[in-house]
Amino acid sequence: MPDVLDMILHWVFPTDCAVCKRPAVDRRLPFFCRDCWETIRPIDGPVCPRCGRPFDSPLALTSSPGHLCGPCRKKPPAFDRALSPYRYEGVLEKAIHLFKYRRRDALATPLADLMLVWVDKLPSVSLIMPVPLHPSRLRGREFNQALLLADRLADRLGLPLSFEQLVRVRATRPQTELDRKERARNVRRAFAVPNAAGLAGQRVLLVDDVLTTGATVNECAKVLRRAEVESVTVLTLARRV
Repeated sequence: MPDVLDMILHWVFPTDCAVCKRPAVDRRLPFFCRDCWETIRPIDGPVCPRCGRPFDSPLALTSSPGHLCGPCRKKPPAFDRALSPYRYEGVLEKAIHLFKYRRRDALATPLADLMLVWVDKLPSVSLIMPVPLHPSRLRGREFNQALLLADRLADRLGLPLSFEQLVRVRATRPQTELDRKERARNVRRAFAVPNAAGLAGQRVLLVDDVLTTGATVNECAKVLRRAEVESVTVLTLARRV
């Protein structure tokens, strides 16, 4: 009965699309109309096999499928692979901003569904983990957007979720305020695994919302490696290019 009532209220009092301002009448897709949402398209073209950075040339991997981008060749990351199906732009950028900073947590499910567009590219994983927030940041934001996404993905993929074994032990400045070198220094020694029981041999899928330089997920991967996990695959919703 509550579900039926919710559906009726949604149709009688629809919210406006955050982009075009027309009524958003699909109750499974809050805050956006279907037409605007369907403008979100996966990255088309070759990406770095290690960090997922899109290459400028559509022929970049034609003769060398394992060719890595410059930063990955210069300093290979601690994670095995990072996948980011979308660019951080347009409608998706708006949706992530609403989700992350405006507490529109009803977007967690449709955003997690978008992350599964490249599910066939995921290697075998056995455990899902979100990138953690420091307690002080969590108190201010009141929720961890990476945890909400990871929870939905764990449900979709039928995998266990761990959100207490990888923790952030040092408060850091927001990464958006920093350049590449500063980002790496900012998160150094910011994470820990206080209880590594059961982690040895796990194939971890590490989840976050946006990947920029990869400094945060790389630092997480270093800590997980020390806990003897077998592999770390990073999955983010979008990446800044």
